[in-house]
Amino acid sequence: MSRLSDVLRGIPSVNRALEEKASDHLDRLTKPPGSLGRLEDIAVQYCCITGAVSPLLGKKAIFTFAGDHGVAEERVSAYPKEVTPQMVRNMLAGGAAVSVLAAHAGAEVRVVDIGVDDPLEGAVGLVRRKVRSGTGNIAKEPAMTAGEARQALEAGIDLACGAAADGVKLIGTGEIGIANTTPSAALFAALLPCSPGEIAGRGTGIDDEALTKKVAVIERALSLHSDNLSDPVEALAAIGGLEIAGIAGLILGAAFCRVPVVVDGFISSAGALVACRMCERVKNYLFFSHCSEERGHRVFFEQFGADPILDLRLSLGEGTGAALAMPIIESAVKIYNEMATFDSAGVSEGGP
Repeated sequence: MSRLSDVLRGIPSVNRALEEKASDHLDRLTKPPGSLGRLEDIAVQYCCITGAVSPLLGKKAIFTFAGDHGVAEERVSAYPKEVTPQMVRNMLAGGAAVSVLAAHAGAEVRVVDIGVDDPLEGAVGLVRRKVRSGTGNIAKEPAMTAGEARQALEAGIDLACGAAADGVKLIGTGEIGIANTTPSAALFAALLPCSPGEIAGRGTGIDDEALTKKVAVIERALSLHSDNLSDPVEALAAIGGLEIAGIAGLILGAAFCRVPVVVDGFISSAGALVACRMCERVKNYLFFSHCSEERGHRVFFEQFGADPILDLRLSLGEGTGAALAMPIIESAVKIYNEMATFDSAGVSEGGP
């Protein structure tokens, strides 16, 4: 039995028995019932995920997976693939947006090379889990083999389980990889399912002509790999990306360890979709940080049935949305744990 199979079989359901108990506790706090809105929903979900009536907060880590894409040669991005290793080094030096926002949130950023087409020699602090140096061009060939997809999934699983063992209580996802909105859109089209025209967006800011080409590239990839799109791992291998696979594995591993996951934007949501198609129980372990400006992200939320915490018109990726949402989730748990009840504060209750 493989590591992946063991984890899929071992992912527990969240503890729904705590839902009523946590909601009752929130209603006893010194406020009108439900007056803290989504914060109360977040607190209840956090309790159910961790299986604790008095849930603990602790260390936070954002895993930013980096990988290159052969489909970049189709000119579906406004930037060349050389930007991927350049941004990896920028993150490691603390100069990226996710570096700044994560530091503000008190979260560690762990940058993972899972598929960069560059040796990244001398990159200090880099987590090295390279499966291969970039994927194949999905418009002409599979992105990777099924074995490579499983290797990338298991790399993510191992990182999540290692973080849980290290005391991390909240895991965020992030990514960097030029052209990675194209395989993400292809996966959404295959696994939601939906049409490439409604899910594909402008990514790094491409113009109308390039967007039309991008949709055509996705359609060509879906047609070429049509026999391999019904199974999520086969679809991942055929039309996905290594960083998407790493994110999917990270989510599976976190759920296995009962650690909540804060999903970042469009590309991270593609990884989340793959993980959920592999194991339906995973969905309840996820907090979706924000709705991306990438137009297809709203299509995903509508069809998948999830409600993002923020909508700030972000489209950067990296884990920036996860870094912004983490303090909100912690605020919800602190409200749950630290607010006085009507009894303890000697406040008279009102209402019906």
